[in-house]
Amino acid sequence: MTVSAGVIALVLLWVGYLHRTRRITWLQRFADRLGRAVDRPGWVALPVAMFLVTILTALLGFIWDVSLHIGNGRDEGPLANPAHYFILVGLFFLFTAGMTAIVLPLDEKPGAAAVRITRTWYAPVGGILLAGAGLYALIGFPLDDLWHRIFGQDVTLWGPTHLMLIGGAGLSLIGVLLLEFEGKQNRPDPDTPETPWVWLLRAFAFGGLLIGLSVFQVEYDFGVEQFRLVLQPMLIVVAATVALVAARLTLGACGTLVVIGFSALVRALVASLVGGPIIEAPSNAFPLYLGIAVIVELLALLPLVRHRILWGAVSGLAAATVGLWLESLWVSAMFVDPWPAAMWPELLAMAVPTGIAGGVVGALLATVLLGEPLPRPAIRRSLIVAAVVVVAAATANGLMIQVPDSARATVELRDAPEQGGRMVYADIRITPADLVGTDPEWIQILAWQGGVGRDSPGQGLVVDQLRRAGEGHYVSTNPVPVHGTWKTILRVQDGRTLTALPIFMAADPGIGAAEIPALDSFTRPFVSEITVLQRERSFDHPGWLFTAASLVVLVCSLILIGALSWGAARINDRYTHGSRTGEREQAPVP
Repeated sequence: MTVSAGVIALVLLWVGYLHRTRRITWLQRFADRLGRAVDRPGWVALPVAMFLVTILTALLGFIWDVSLHIGNGRDEGPLANPAHYFILVGLFFLFTAGMTAIVLPLDEKPGAAAVRITRTWYAPVGGILLAGAGLYALIGFPLDDLWHRIFGQDVTLWGPTHLMLIGGAGLSLIGVLLLEFEGKQNRPDPDTPETPWVWLLRAFAFGGLLIGLSVFQVEYDFGVEQFRLVLQPMLIVVAATVALVAARLTLGACGTLVVIGFSALVRALVASLVGGPIIEAPSNAFPLYLGIAVIVELLALLPLVRHRILWGAVSGLAAATVGLWLESLWVSAMFVDPWPAAMWPELLAMAVPTGIAGGVVGALLATVLLGEPLPRPAIRRSLIVAAVVVVAAATANGLMIQVPDSARATVELRDAPEQGGRMVYADIRITPADLVGTDPEWIQILAWQGGVGRDSPGQGLVVDQLRRAGEGHYVSTNPVPVHGTWKTILRVQDGRTLTALPIFMAADPGIGAAEIPALDSFTRPFVSEITVLQRERSFDHPGWLFTAASLVVLVCSLILIGALSWGAARINDRYTHGSRTGEREQAPVP
């Protein structure tokens, strides 16, 4: 794969070299033709068109990949999973789209904010950011393989290198929006009114940003989250406030409704492809964001909307309270795990500050895209740093768990009609009896990795929410599989308590793990859930090595956030606020 990618990269570099040395003209002609259709320079139109195709390819591959891991388990190798090819191709050409924006400008300086590369070569800021985000995501692919070789296969979306892949792709939409803004300021025909199609494409870009910021929640969408449930509403608030606050200020009335409509349509199509008769893998739900969008639209009717940042903070507060309550109705109807009433105090303590922070960031982004002046550098930097710190603190709180000592469960299994193998009902008595309260986040049996396909129960994923029969006494409501390659687990989350025990685990010679049989009656201790759900993960390494590797990924992520902030500020500082800047400068510029 490295050789193949290298050959493609060399071909693309050769095309770029021929273009820069004026030995070919077809690339410029094609870009300009696209540009005339939307009244944008070719260095905007062609990269954005490339991006739209590649990001949808990567999204399909990503959801498909998660679904296959849930239904089948770990990969035999980095190229054994067909979804990986979609991800790799999507990320590779995402990076290529950004490089195309950098390479294309020949006889012009692409806007006042353009970055000088050579004496006569200037690159648009949005193109640089798009290429940087794509490169960051692309690097995550080989690093992921290296990570698995050192630490084993951490079958979770929130593995550090997995976050690089999805974070780079998701945040690349900010680069696209900034590139489109630069193109708007350098229109080939600035006196012609913009067509509604341009507005719609901009709305779709915001929809893409909403999707990109939502992919961090995908484990919750499938109902196999490996972290506390209180993180889900916080993640929903972050995605909604950043994307929808920015969209409403930039697009105007009803803009957020178009954005969430586009997001829901794309997510529904992808979910139908993955969970439907073509792929037949586990299906997923997704956030709707309708309640939060309505709240943002109503607040935009207030005079306060003229004070962008303050309005963004107020919108974030409303989104994290009333908006989340409205979203919870959708979650209760569509998701595996609804939000219990007992979770709401901690939910609000995490969601409110992150909602305010997300609303401020969304307002800052909109300020740039509207061509209005940002606050002074010291203030805007403080706001971004504060937002990162708030989200990091809330995330750290959500990751805090407790594993109970000396807790155990006695399980009685009763056979049910077979479905490809043995199916059972469970009668469970937990000791101590008060380990789980009356309103836990979940007490369930999860069966997964049994193999995708229509003939497999749940197409590889079964979740049975247990019914409380008395204090410490629970019974299953649906049969669960205990045969073949299935991993069937009793899971408990109540507040900070997060624990599990195996009911059935198939033998796994690849990692030297023996079978844990589903006996008719047994008593087993509760253990840290990660040791059961991530059975393939290796803990045979120094603790500092995992910490150091995670910190490297964190630093790279902060660099990407810093680069996006720098690009937005540069664009905002270099354009004349409140005036039309459609004139293009010739390169070189003194």
